[in-house]
Amino acid sequence: MTDINAQKMIEIEAAAFRRLQQHLMSERTDVQNIDMMNLAGFCRNCLSRWMQEEANARGIEMDKAQGRELFYGMPFEHWRTTYQTEANEHQKATFKNATKDHH
Repeated sequence: MTDINAQKMIEIEAAAFRRLQQHLMSERTDVQNIDMMNLAGFCRNCLSRWMQEEANARGIEMDKAQGRELFYGMPFEHWRTTYQTEANEHQKATFKNATKDHH
């Protein structure tokens, strides 16, 4: 692999994250958070929480709602009413089993 300095690595990682975020927010709004949790063990809310935690770790005060708005690009309630559907019984059962050890 070519030599990549620390700053370039940060830029690459940040760009990849932005692409993931854009993909989830623009191209795959049909994918529900519960399905992401069931398949991958994380969802948009996890990503927004991780952003919040990293901001807080760097001395930037950010609460859960602010972290979600930063990630979703809109207030979370707007996202929910626009894109989120009611989970069916299969999704709920899978979620319960998949996340029993998730913190």
